[in-house]
Parts: sequence; structure tokens; C-alpha cells
Amino acid sequence: MRAAVLRGGTVEVRAIGDPVPGPGQLLVRSLACGICASDLHFMDHPEAGADDDSGMSTYDQNVDIVMGHEYCAEVVDYGPGTERRIPVGARVNSLLVLSTAAGRRIIGQNPDSPGGFGEYLLLTEAITRVAVSDLPSEVVCVADAISVGWSTASRAQVTTKEAPLVIGCGAIGLSVIAQLRRLGAGPVVAVDFVASRRTTALAMGADMAIDPAEISPYRAWHDVARGTAESAKDTKDTKDTKDVNGLMAMAGLPGCVVFECVGVPGVLDSIIKGCARGTRIFSVGVPPEGDHLHTLTAKRKGLNIQFGGGPSTTDWDEAFEAVCSGSLDVGPMLGATVGLDEVPGALDAARDAHGPARIVVVPCADLRAPS
Repeated sequence: MRAAVLRGGTVEVRAIGDPVPGPGQLLVRSLACGICASDLHFMDHPEAGADDDSGMSTYDQNVDIVMGHEYCAEVVDYGPGTERRIPVGARVNSLLVLSTAAGRRIIGQNPDSPGGFGEYLLLTEAITRVAVSDLPSEVVCVADAISVGWSTASRAQVTTKEAPLVIGCGAIGLSVIAQLRRLGAGPVVAVDFVASRRTTALAMGADMAIDPAEISPYRAWHDVARGTAESAKDTKDTKDTKDVNGLMAMAGLPGCVVFECVGVPGVLDSIIKGCARGTRIFSVGVPPEGDHLHTLTAKRKGLNIQFGGGPSTTDWDEAFEAVCSGSLDVGPMLGATVGLDEVPGALDAARDAHGPARIVVVPCADLRAPS
């Protein structure tokens, strides 16, 4: 098959052997696959894979690895011992874990589990879901990205006495915002330096989107949460400031729930130093190279910090259904669609914060929609 192959720190498109399905596995053809920041982190930080003693994520620079874990695929064949409950030709998606004889592997982050930046990949039949949808594969593939923020927002259980602050409006931050809106939490204050991402945050359900270069996120949150947004009016993009203020005025004295969705060193520590006492922090964008945190400050403020963790099967299924049904519109997140030959350049483009939240790869040229 043809694939965008990572080896020795670089990605090149060339022919490699087709994956062969083992026991309990499906051979599927990749129809579409989103480029995630995790792909870039995996490329740039091989030491993170070296430190993973589970073997799930392994970056051996001397072997071929095909990245891509946000896929929509088509069933082609079955491995031994499968139930064959999903027919050949069905469009599918799954949690990004492949069960192998040697253990579980993250799809797209291990030589044993090629991802969606190739023409074919393997899925574990037991956790594979059929895409019941008339929407394009380029839309369906975004479900995995949505599931991360969906799960985080759900686990946060934001109450009517709290107001969420979402820092970073990439794909994960946007999915947090979308699920907070679906759950009725709010007002939702979104934070990003990039104007286009603030606009997308509003489209995905944020009540207010601010530029931290213009005003402190914590000052803006404070003003909104207490119904006194006068000082932020000239430096924010907002749908309806009066309605937002009225909502929190009725709710009484609020607490702050911060969702860190950036994944750059120093951001979480800046939240620890800048947020109010008693704040609950959910860190989803942890940088692979690690970070330094002022834990004494966190202790004195009585902060509650919870780190990531992947979505549960239930949350993943709910997010997948919401995307497939169209009840959650991910259109504002989507940007360019590229073929395999364009993957190296698209990975570079995905590093640009001014670009769309998702660039989608369509590995088979005959499946690409006309531009």
C-alpha cells in the first residue's frame, strides 16, 4: 500500500507492505483521517515514546510508522476468530487502540499498529463501531477528536454555581466548548490569541471569546461571572454580553472551572498562578516534554487539578453518535482536505495556529471530493 511513513524524524510517501489482520482484527481501508496535534507531538518527541513502558506508544526511529488516529474507514477483510458482524464495505470508526498478541497498541503510534495516513490499517473488531450517517467521511473522522473534549467536559460536571473558562481553542478546546454547551453549562468563556479560533469558538457554542493579549483571562472571567463585564467590553468578541451577565447574576457567587487545552509548557503553571482560589482545573493539553508547576501556589490556593485520561467507551460512543447524526456540527472546525502526497506539507501547515482546527487526509485519491 501507499502511506505517509514516519522514519528517522521525517515523513515521506512511499509503498510499504499491506497490514495483515490477526485474531480479532479487521482490515479496513482509510477513507479519511484528521491530522491531530498528537501526531506532531509524537513526531517531535520520540523520548516520550521511549519513556512509555506500556509499549502502547513506541517511536523507534529506525522502523516505519504510519501515523493517523482520527480515521473513518471501510471494512475490507477479516482476521481469524472474528465474528464478522460488520459487513465488508461498511464505514466504521473505533477507539484508537489495537489489541495484538503482544499487547495493546495505540493506532498510529506504534510500528505494530499503522494509522490512517496509509491506504489500509487494522482495527479491533470488538470496539469497532459502524458509522450510521449520510455525512462525508471527512466529517465522521473528527469524532475521535470530539470525544476527548466531550469526555473531559462531561467528567467535569460543571454546576449551575460554576462558570467554565476554556483556554486554547484548537480541536480539543472546541470540543470541550461544544459539550459544555450541550450540557447547559455556562456562560462559557473561551480564550485564544488567534482571532479565527475565537470566531470558531463562538460558532461551537462559547458565549464569549477573548484575546489574552488584550485582557487577562481571569479578569474577563471574573467580570463575566459576577455580571460586571464593563471592563472587558472593548476587548472581547461576544454574542450577547447582557444575557451572559444576567445568567451569572441569577446563579449567585460562582466558582471557576478552567479547561487547559493548549499543551505548551508554561500554560498550566500560568493558570495555577493566575486563577482564583478553589478553582478546578482540567488539563487536557499536557505537553509531551513535561512542565514545571508551582505546586506550593496550587496548595495555598486549594486548587484541584485533574489530568487528561482518554475518553471512556461510553463517552466515545456518545460523541461518535453526535457527530454521525449531525446533532453536533463540526463544520466550523474543518479546513483543507489533502491527499497522501500532500501529507508532509499538511503536517507543517497543522503547526500554524492561524490554520483550521483540522486538516483531513484522504489517502485514496479517487475518494477525494472535487475542490
